[in-house]
Amino acid sequence: MSRHHLAQLNIARMKYSLEDPAMQPFVDALDPVNQSADSSPGFVWRLQSDEGDATSIQIYNDGAYLVNMSVWKSLESLKALVASTRHGAIFRRRAEWFEKMQQASSVLWWVPKYHQPTVQEAQEKLDSLRANGPTPDAFNFSEIYPHPD
Repeated sequence: MSRHHLAQLNIARMKYSLEDPAMQPFVDALDPVNQSADSSPGFVWRLQSDEGDATSIQIYNDGAYLVNMSVWKSLESLKALVASTRHGAIFRRRAEWFEKMQQASSVLWWVPKYHQPTVQEAQEKLDSLRANGPTPDAFNFSEIYPHPD
């Protein structure tokens, strides 16, 4: 049994404010997608405010970025969520709501069991991936590194 879980961060820069009618389909999908994640096999934890999502949490001191961060028991459990119909339907529509990122917008890394990563920690991992490419400390779905056990 592994002593590590998989943390993930992805960010997206909004084209419009969350209050803009153009964002309404995305906003309407937040709760169902989050509930789907929360009930997925292998789900451990996700970043959220008292409102139940992370839309008010900033990264890079920029309110135009939305942050999604979670922890999973395994890579396979995270991949199962990403491949799910509910998540995939929203993901395929991302160009309607979010700018095309010129740099990496997601990162994966192994954390000790029961560790809840901070936004600062996640930002450092994303910065590392952007600067150094995939390493055992910060990687992506294209180049996976095994857990350190």
